[in-house]
Amino acid sequence: MALLTRIRGPRDLDRLGPEQLEQLAGEIRSFLVEEVSKTGGHLGPNLGVVELTIALHRVFDSPKDKILFDTGHQSYVHKLLTGRQDFSRLKSKGGLSGYPSRAESDHDIIENSHASTVLGWADGLAKANEVLQKDDHVVAVTGDGALTGGMAWEALNNIAAAKDRPLVIVVNDNERSYAPTIGGLANHLATLRTTDGYERFLARGKEILDRTPVVGRPLYGTLHGAKKGLKDFIAPQGMFEDLGLKYVGPIDGHDIEALESALQRAKRFGGPVIVHCITEKGRGYQPALQDEADRFHAVGKIHPDTGLPIASSGVDWTSVFGEEMVKLGHEREDLVAITAAMLQPVGLEKFAKAFPDRVYDVGIAEQHGAVSAAGLATGGVHPVFAVYATFLNRAFDQVLMDVALHRCGVTFVLDRAGITGTDGASHNGMWDMSILQCVPGLRIAAPRDADQVRAQLREAVAVEDAPTVVRFSKGAVGPAVAAVGRVGGMDVLRRTEEGTADVLLVSVGALAPMCLDIADLLDKQGITTTVVDPRWVKPVDEALAPLAEQHRVVVTVEDNSRVGGVGSAVAQALRDAGVDVPLRDFGIPPRFLDHASRKEVMAEIGLTAPDIARQVTGLVARLDGRLVDSPTEAARD
Repeated sequence: MALLTRIRGPRDLDRLGPEQLEQLAGEIRSFLVEEVSKTGGHLGPNLGVVELTIALHRVFDSPKDKILFDTGHQSYVHKLLTGRQDFSRLKSKGGLSGYPSRAESDHDIIENSHASTVLGWADGLAKANEVLQKDDHVVAVTGDGALTGGMAWEALNNIAAAKDRPLVIVVNDNERSYAPTIGGLANHLATLRTTDGYERFLARGKEILDRTPVVGRPLYGTLHGAKKGLKDFIAPQGMFEDLGLKYVGPIDGHDIEALESALQRAKRFGGPVIVHCITEKGRGYQPALQDEADRFHAVGKIHPDTGLPIASSGVDWTSVFGEEMVKLGHEREDLVAITAAMLQPVGLEKFAKAFPDRVYDVGIAEQHGAVSAAGLATGGVHPVFAVYATFLNRAFDQVLMDVALHRCGVTFVLDRAGITGTDGASHNGMWDMSILQCVPGLRIAAPRDADQVRAQLREAVAVEDAPTVVRFSKGAVGPAVAAVGRVGGMDVLRRTEEGTADVLLVSVGALAPMCLDIADLLDKQGITTTVVDPRWVKPVDEALAPLAEQHRVVVTVEDNSRVGGVGSAVAQALRDAGVDVPLRDFGIPPRFLDHASRKEVMAEIGLTAPDIARQVTGLVARLDGRLVDSPTEAARD
């Protein structure tokens, strides 16, 4: 790492010659494999953008020039070149974020980890430069996957309208987002990639002109910047130029000299320019290149030599869903699946292999996916749209006005619901049960274990006259939590021998084991508890209000925002039923949570069994008329 350790900022790159730059690229790849294998993280995407990031920082003057990444998971090399080379706690509490972070560096402009938004940011920043008469450059690094999102094209439509507003758009084209990129745009970019006559012509010309004294290099630059006539004859890049965008490329994204030449021309152009770079995801690391699924898009801790995981975390929620989908697919010919460019991460890979004609990858286009699902349902099939909980936020209007208004039988399966932890604020699935509460007719299931995932998925796809939602957590699924009874549609997980108790504890989803721990802690304080799992948290079960009336206190515990979540819905249901029982709702506070492990985040926000038990003990003590100094003291009584 002789060169890398000497890079403390982008301008340190200026003194390096071509051979040293190649050496630096190799050192960066070795560093990424060695360090990310220890912590886990986005390995494949960053291995693919090493030379591109070096070229960007040599041509542009960050942070005066704004370099924006979409999505931010490809920013590890950017971090290294801007002075952040301690990856020992990557994605861990107190360590580097897995995405750009304003708290880390002035070089990080946007904390962008939801795709297809960077061109909108770039459009706004370029407009601001124009208004303030600043000569800063704006560079948006996007990908062929991100260009499948509709927001990207809305931004391009606006960017192209200003012919003299400088803006450089770098398309990092590796044929993939997570998995191979699909769709009409992907086919067009593939045509550009494989039409290499122009690039071969330039490569041969470069060899000749490099040997021509004085005029050789300037003439090469002129040919490489040749306008539409010659390039249209060889490569059909007209789609971009028809929009009014200057197009440069395709460029070998691993040739630093070619990249710098293209970026310099784009920088001088004085208007919007697309620089199309062909890169290889996972480049330089054979285990990643051999991974056909996603080229090591994101990995856990692995053996750096083999790429094999160090330890298995056991069966996870996602795979339980995926296996049940295959079973349902065999039973129901009308069942289809939708993914937004994340076939493998959301567990649909096995379903796709079994039923390749019944899976639709819409690209990074959650809004379109939801509307398309409404059309599928209206056409007579039952779509299951599997998506991360945090990404469903992007399709709220379509869920409301297209799916629910039309009473379409669509099932949304929300992976990574609740606190996900290490990916930080943008990836916590903590808003879905709040934003969906106001959707008329929609039903939400929150399974507590693998058995309930299977059962409630089946219940959800049986509903044909309304949207249904099944949400579950990230990571390993724990042991089954058995019910000891049923009240209405709710499972009773714990009850007293007398049948009545002080506290009715409403447990939501994967927090069932913790809620049983809370009940144990309360029991040690002489407080009896009934624990129920509503299973379907929307609508609130009609049996809940009469059951609450038999208790002194109602407590709800959920891994969702406290604002507008299940606790709020239960409180409203009790008010509507005229049940006047004190209620405490525990959940996630309304703030963005920094990256850390799930356990650390939950401890930080007080969503743990001891924290909740102390507060409930204090509440019951106050009802008894006992004066306590604090919930902690009450718990010690």
